[in-house]
Amino acid sequence: MKFTLSWLKDYLETDASLEEILEKLTIIGLEVEEVIDQAAILKDFTVAYVEEAEQHPDADRLRVCKVNTGKEVLQIVCGAPNARAGIKVVLAENGAVIPTNGMKLKPTKIRGVESNGMMCSEREMGLSEEHDGIIELPENAPIGEPFAPILGLDDPVIDIAITPNRGDALGVYGVARDLAGAGLGTLREKTPAEIKGTFESPVGIELKFEDGDNSPCPIFTGIYVKGVKNGPSPDWMQARLRAIGLRPINALVDITNYISYDRGRPLHVYDADKLTGNIHARLGREGEKLTALDGKEYDVPTDVCVIADDSGAIGFGGIMGGESTGSSDVTTNVLIECAWFDPIRIAKSGRTVGIQSDARYRFERTVDPAFVIPGQYAAAQMVMDLCGGEPSNIVIAGEAPVKDKIIDFPMGEVKRLAGLETSDIEIKTVLKRLGFWVSGNGEDVKVAVPTFRPDIHGKADIVEEVVRVIGVDQVKPIALPRLNAVTKPPLTARQVRIRNARRNLAARGMVEAVTWSFTEAKYAKMFGGGKPELTLINPISSDLSDMRPSLLPGLMQAAQRNVDRGFNDLALFEVGQIFLGDKPEEQFTHATGLRRGAAKIAGFGRHWRDASGSVDVFDVRADALAVLESMGMDSSKLQIVSGGPDWYHPGRSGKIQLGPKNVIGTFGELHPKILDQLKVDGPICAFEITIENVPTPKKKATKSKPALVLSDLQPLRRDFAFVVDTDVSAATILRAANGADKKLIAGVNLFDLYEGEHMAEGKKSVAFEVTLQPKDKTLTDEEIEAISNKIVAAVTKSTGGELRG
Repeated sequence: MKFTLSWLKDYLETDASLEEILEKLTIIGLEVEEVIDQAAILKDFTVAYVEEAEQHPDADRLRVCKVNTGKEVLQIVCGAPNARAGIKVVLAENGAVIPTNGMKLKPTKIRGVESNGMMCSEREMGLSEEHDGIIELPENAPIGEPFAPILGLDDPVIDIAITPNRGDALGVYGVARDLAGAGLGTLREKTPAEIKGTFESPVGIELKFEDGDNSPCPIFTGIYVKGVKNGPSPDWMQARLRAIGLRPINALVDITNYISYDRGRPLHVYDADKLTGNIHARLGREGEKLTALDGKEYDVPTDVCVIADDSGAIGFGGIMGGESTGSSDVTTNVLIECAWFDPIRIAKSGRTVGIQSDARYRFERTVDPAFVIPGQYAAAQMVMDLCGGEPSNIVIAGEAPVKDKIIDFPMGEVKRLAGLETSDIEIKTVLKRLGFWVSGNGEDVKVAVPTFRPDIHGKADIVEEVVRVIGVDQVKPIALPRLNAVTKPPLTARQVRIRNARRNLAARGMVEAVTWSFTEAKYAKMFGGGKPELTLINPISSDLSDMRPSLLPGLMQAAQRNVDRGFNDLALFEVGQIFLGDKPEEQFTHATGLRRGAAKIAGFGRHWRDASGSVDVFDVRADALAVLESMGMDSSKLQIVSGGPDWYHPGRSGKIQLGPKNVIGTFGELHPKILDQLKVDGPICAFEITIENVPTPKKKATKSKPALVLSDLQPLRRDFAFVVDTDVSAATILRAANGADKKLIAGVNLFDLYEGEHMAEGKKSVAFEVTLQPKDKTLTDEEIEAISNKIVAAVTKSTGGELRG
């Protein structure tokens, strides 16, 4: 939001210096980003007079000009179409530096003719993008003097940052009101006077919305002004518009731009003679097209609010008007539009049609609904003051969505929430200066919120207003009490698990990524999401419209961006939130990772000692189990079964669970169809761990390690081979063997799998090694034989297999 100092002082009566104003703006939350002193930047550019302008002997489009600087006459070659004798121009002499490109001027020859200096356009001076011709100054401009004061460019320009909730500060009047509330001066309140028309408007206004359209435009007003004389706007208005980066066009257009910045009230002026019938606010129709004021033709979506007449759409409501009914220098009758549009609908519509405009910027941050009719009067009065004409009675369709919002406010909340000690009188004074209405005496009062502050919802918001105006620097620092007792751990069990998961995966050579919490709707549906309640009302872009049901889409797209830049071997992970519903119990924390190419645990890429191999399911299974181990789980007690969600390859995926009802994680190779739909090059293997599903350890968490238990007896190893059905998983066999005698069996390791011509159809041979660790005494042959029989019995019972002879 830009404005000049003199513009601000139209509404703020103050003796404060520029530095004091800038400091106060930042204190009250309107952070000053830049102060532009155009007079200092443009001091070397002066007024000059073109005495002669003759055709260049060797170029059709160049002229050789004699330019009087007030001290001497310079010869300058110029290619501007309006370079001619008898005009006053902006001159940059040799040695001057052009502000927009940093070019330092020096004597030169152009097509063999000497040229000294340059006559400048608006773009070269940084005033606008206009560069079709050089700047023509008024006839009374003094030759040899700096040109900036003549065009009103000696007024400091202040640029402030506006947060999305402060639509009221997108007008100079709103900024002045905030500064007055902070005690930096007195607000000059200027309420537009009602205009009494002399005739009824020949153009009617209607709202044509069906039930369920959610009122994109609750109120639409218009005043018809006949007999206007359009032309250039006054110099003071042009100077202010140029100072904030707007190019003056004509009086009617400049008035709408000026009021938009002056009062934060977007408007539009139609050439009434170009209208067909009445004006309607309605939704777009199938196949409808519109050429907007930017000269581009747009398809009109059916969910976008348009302004139309009997011939069709003539503008996008609250975004941009149409070219067919725009005002011009020959316009004599106008209809001034002033309406209020729903902020959320405007934000969605703006993204849909892809138009950025000052009107959209203000409407989607909310414009004061109570200022629709006063804003209409202000615009009509300015049109009559600058262009003449005779007004009609105002035409009003609909009703402004103004609702009384009264908040019960205990005065003690200021100290309780913010720690600011101040008097009740000061609190009331601040609120009244900011436009709030305060009623009541004592501790509890009632505060009525002004219509231009829709971001105020409760007591905490009122406290925030008081504190930002009085100043956060007025809150006295208080030392925290010193505690003698032993403090509780600073991190919760969940936070510890998240930290351990990150550290563990990073230690395994994976790189952490942080992706968006949103994804495209079609991708959300592919990964089990896409519920209506998870669709964002106001997404930042169309491909980030839904809350993510999985971390995988973001990680896969991040991996592909790296692949596109030549990084083929990747191991990425992320620990973050996923959303399966809009309730707290439907939101989970996932630790998710993926590996691609030759990014194996042992090392990345090719090596001379071994052939490079691609990552596989067992690599990501090891990652997943390592994460669970870091959270205190015993991986030997986990069940690993085949299968998984639809986004995994059905024959190359598995689930990690503690019983069928508690699935802790999944892993596997991602399905080729999923990779194809996300336009990701594969193959890619991935895993997902749901941290909330990991059971809490029964033992009290402690940082001390348990005592090391070692046996001084030699371990024994025995090999077993079983013939089982091919659909029996190795995990089932190992789990059965391991449970045969938990005291003596220290480990079970699979070392052979055979399927071939010597096996019956549908059978396979699985061989594994069992490690027995005696603790009290050396085992006898009879005891070893008894344990072996237990193992055979357990495996046979669990799998239906038989010991291979």
